[in-house]
Amino acid sequence: MTASLHRHFQWLILVGATTAAGATFAQDSCLSQFYQQTPPISVKSSLQKNSFPLCFNGFNVMYSGVSKTPLWSAERLTATRLSQKIKREDQFHEEQQVPEQFRATLADYRASGYDRGHMSPNADMPDKSSQYDSFSLANMVPQAPKNNQEIWRKLEEATRGLVKKHKQDVYVVTGPIFTGQRLKTIGKGKVIVPSAVFKAVYMPKTGVIGAYYAPNNNSQQVEVVSICEIEQQTGLNLFPKLSVDVKRKIYDLPLSTTDLQANAQPKLLKTDQKSQCAEPSGSTADLHSLQQSFDQAVQQTTDQVTQHVEKTVQQEGENWLKKLFEVLLEFLLKLFKS
Repeated sequence: MTASLHRHFQWLILVGATTAAGATFAQDSCLSQFYQQTPPISVKSSLQKNSFPLCFNGFNVMYSGVSKTPLWSAERLTATRLSQKIKREDQFHEEQQVPEQFRATLADYRASGYDRGHMSPNADMPDKSSQYDSFSLANMVPQAPKNNQEIWRKLEEATRGLVKKHKQDVYVVTGPIFTGQRLKTIGKGKVIVPSAVFKAVYMPKTGVIGAYYAPNNNSQQVEVVSICEIEQQTGLNLFPKLSVDVKRKIYDLPLSTTDLQANAQPKLLKTDQKSQCAEPSGSTADLHSLQQSFDQAVQQTTDQVTQHVEKTVQQEGENWLKKLFEVLLEFLLKLFKS
């Protein structure tokens, strides 16, 4: 067997193993991406219109067919997860799990003046499957270039830094904020441009909590606010199992990795007594239904992965047969010439 053919056999084996592992990862970790396995809840009923729960490898999304962006993207970061380093490979793609009429497209973003801004960032992803999923447009919002490339990048790095330096699990919910009477849209699909973006952070071991809030423009402004303030602006209950008292607390979260200190935990700055918080949710029927919807999303994701692998293996198999024919032809030509 030639080295080329051997590589093809290795590739087929690798694809099957990687995809099977990816599907298992999705099944095992979908609800585990949420604090106490409880997804954020839409308090405003209008947010539930044309919404789609999506369970990806390494994170979950509640996608809105109205804004054609995620309402939120949730992930659990651990030191073990972030110890896995993979090279970035941009693979922006439209989300096939979303019906076409509600789907953001690559054309919508093209020449729009806005970046395709990750909500759960690529650099948080531990493997190729989760990295690929992170480039789904269902995980993107139209983000101002300097906001995305400068301030947001630093906040993402700082969040990972909290995990690495303090060796603590961190639950993160990231998403857009839509406020104002006249929101901009991009593309023929009319993807709504957020007025701001947020990243909510909770560290159960120490109780550190807070949220980054940044206007979606090139001002590079950012502030740390309470979870309650974000909930009031978004109509979401970001951490349904947390008490109002906990969500009112604002800790001194780092704005960049230079603000991190290895042995110093973020300190409590103040308590927000003004914002309206979403109340804790118990074992309600609505909550149970939401959890089940993500379980169903796992199966849908697994089925899609399987179909993708079968198609890829079939295509690669066809390429392999073509390569085999070329090698045999080359061998015969050399044989006749000798």
